[in-house]
Amino acid sequence: MKSTLIVIGGPTASGKSALAMNFARHLKTEIISADSRQCFKEMTIGTAKPPREDLEEIKHHFVNSHSIHEHFSAGIFAEESQKVLTNLFKEKEYVVVVGGTGLYIRALTDGLDELPNVEISTREKVKSLFRDNGIEALLEIIREKDPDYLAMVDHQNPSRLMRAAEIILQTNERYSVLLGKAKAKLPYQVIKLVIHPERSVLYKNIDQRVDQMMEMGLLEEVKSLVPYKALTTLHTVGYSELFNYLDGQTTLDYAVDKIKQHSRNYAKRQITWFKNQDEFTFLDPAVDSLTPENILHSHNNSKR
Repeated sequence: MKSTLIVIGGPTASGKSALAMNFARHLKTEIISADSRQCFKEMTIGTAKPPREDLEEIKHHFVNSHSIHEHFSAGIFAEESQKVLTNLFKEKEYVVVVGGTGLYIRALTDGLDELPNVEISTREKVKSLFRDNGIEALLEIIREKDPDYLAMVDHQNPSRLMRAAEIILQTNERYSVLLGKAKAKLPYQVIKLVIHPERSVLYKNIDQRVDQMMEMGLLEEVKSLVPYKALTTLHTVGYSELFNYLDGQTTLDYAVDKIKQHSRNYAKRQITWFKNQDEFTFLDPAVDSLTPENILHSHNNSKR
């Protein structure tokens, strides 16, 4: 039987990790994390990494694999993941990929898009805009030129926003149109799933998760990262808001409320991204039976 990659995507706090663990247990296999932040060993609580017992029970690739001081991108993830898959598929029929970083998932399953080269002058212009005016300056460019990409990108991720702004300014074309053209030929079949809870349930889960993160010591984790807060890697939900609090710009309650709000906003954009992709099967935990047996059975029947 042909090797099979099971991709489990979805918004933050949707239950992806739990389902991935169930699949890995059922299929006696390993997990690849397609999360652009869980790979960084210095960021643990705010990235909602799987608990230690899960990491000890099932091998997770690209969790605690890199440092915030290392460059890590969708291209690097895809290249390194393919090497992992080549080795795993020598022994295993199935491998599970789980995460909410759509660009990482697409790079792995479809290949990377060939984007135009950006001139140094354009790149420096975008860097200056971000340095002098912050994320809002990048968002304004994308808002005006490419509202479709604005609806799906993480508004707290300066690296992606800068990349989009560079391409838009360089080509005067929509970044979203240039994405998604690559289609790799893979030596294995792919099952693509998205966990999509009802909105009120998802937002409740997000709020509860943020409260749990604070109880687990998220503020102390962020304090330990203050010396490195200039790194774009740390300009992300759960960290930016607490850096602002530590800088005296907000109260702690306000910062926590902003983490919840930005997390809900990000979840909405993640859902938008997955809805714009092909071949994903959407699953609602309140309606569908989310057991590996039932999901695989339904998928096999639908292919007949």
